[in-house]
Amino acid sequence: MYPDVIQQLVVKNDSKIIFLVMDGVGGLAHPDKGGTELQVAKTPNLDALAAKSSCGVFDPVYPGITPGSGPGHFGLFGYDPLTANIGRGVLEAAGIEFKLTGRDVAIRVNFATSDTAGNLVDRRAGRLATEENQRVCAKLRERIDLKDMNVEVFIEPVKEHRAAVVFRGDNLSGDLEDTDPQKTGVPPKAPTATSEEGKKMIPLVTKFLEQAHKILADEPKANTMLLRGFARYVPYPSMEDRYGLNALAVANYPMYRGIALLLGMKLHPITADIRTQFEAVKEQIGNYDFFFVHIKYTDSRGEDGDFDAKVKVIEEVDSLLPILTGINPDVMVVTADHSTPAILKAHSWHPVPVLLRAKYARVDRVSAFNEIDCIAGSLGRQPMVNLMPLVLANSLRLQKYGA
Repeated sequence: MYPDVIQQLVVKNDSKIIFLVMDGVGGLAHPDKGGTELQVAKTPNLDALAAKSSCGVFDPVYPGITPGSGPGHFGLFGYDPLTANIGRGVLEAAGIEFKLTGRDVAIRVNFATSDTAGNLVDRRAGRLATEENQRVCAKLRERIDLKDMNVEVFIEPVKEHRAAVVFRGDNLSGDLEDTDPQKTGVPPKAPTATSEEGKKMIPLVTKFLEQAHKILADEPKANTMLLRGFARYVPYPSMEDRYGLNALAVANYPMYRGIALLLGMKLHPITADIRTQFEAVKEQIGNYDFFFVHIKYTDSRGEDGDFDAKVKVIEEVDSLLPILTGINPDVMVVTADHSTPAILKAHSWHPVPVLLRAKYARVDRVSAFNEIDCIAGSLGRQPMVNLMPLVLANSLRLQKYGA
């Protein structure tokens, strides 16, 4: 993609665009279930929409690369995930509307459970209740002392087992690797730098972790913490600046609200469930051009390895889909930021299915929305970063290029 050219071609109009992002919906065939989660799920509405759409499979970052949620979403919105990548810590902090500055390094925290030997037994502390998270963060804030390191430290609860830590000071770096080993039965990793500047952060991070682990030692679940996604805050051009889009994010999980804020989207208040998310789009359709609707539980059920639960979430989305299609937007996209197959219990490198419904889209012969059928679609296989230009073109928001 050539973002400078796209930006030069953009024109504004009254068209409406809906992006329904079913996080991690891509899967793999389960040997005992008869297909992928999308294939097994009963999805008459998604299939009917696919039959009226251009379909394909897109690589969130690059073939063979397993994306995190940050790069996956940046690609969805047309920001090159390889050059616009940002650590998850900034996304976590932005998602709770923490006011970041240019002196900040933000880190995502996973509260976790370790045994008496210091080895991890649960990397998510039993998906700690948010109320417990808030109590633990308050406990840490009260007792952590890093004044002799010439930094301020902010410890903020996010949701369930997730929190955000922000170091504020001069000449700080985000060039550190995660302390999360991504498996149980081993201790957390020691802080490790990826650059000379990052090495200067090691004493600070080490002292912070030493204090935190002593404070948490008497906790039944959250007795340790894993640090992920170290990143300095860097501003990004907004969707309005790049595409002329007045965008609304209807997303309930903090990190995805953070992505939306970083790209200049407005945030709808958190809703109760998928139905109220879809109804919020219907209510706000006259006020915005672009709607980012994020469904989290397709991803979390995949990470839990719960194939059947992921299928149920897909079926719930399908049953409510007429709320969105009934709006009759000029462009409707259904896709994912990455694949999270239940049989892997993790993100994977597999491309994700995409459908693009628009008046001027070339309807192909695909009649079912899943990872296999969409391979035969007219959009073929291509990088996810190409999706936004296609959406803008189909909404008649791009002028002709050249004479």
